[in-house]
Amino acid sequence: MYIFSANATARVARDDIEEGQQMPFIVYVNFVDLFGAEQLCKVYLMRAGFTDIEIEKRKFVPGKLLNDERVINADKAMREAIEHGYMIQMFDE
Repeated sequence: MYIFSANATARVARDDIEEGQQMPFIVYVNFVDLFGAEQLCKVYLMRAGFTDIEIEKRKFVPGKLLNDERVINADKAMREAIEHGYMIQMFDE
C-alpha cells in the first residue's frame, strides 16, 4: 500500500469548492508497485472531478503493518483502503 499527499484542481464547482480551486488530498492506494499506485491515485482523483494533480509526497506502508489488527483498527482510512482498494481524504486549506 502507498499513501500519497497530493494537490488537485476542481474541474467543476461543488459543495464548498469553487471551479479552479486547488485542494490538498491524502490518498491511500492498496497496490503493490509505486508506478501503478501513482497512476491509480491520479485516476481516482480525476474520477472524483479534479485535474492538474500533483503528487507531493509518497509513503510505502509495509505489509507487516497491513496485517496488524491494532494498526488497521486505529486507522480507519487504511482499513477502507484495504477493503475497497483506495481511500481519498480531502482537506480544507
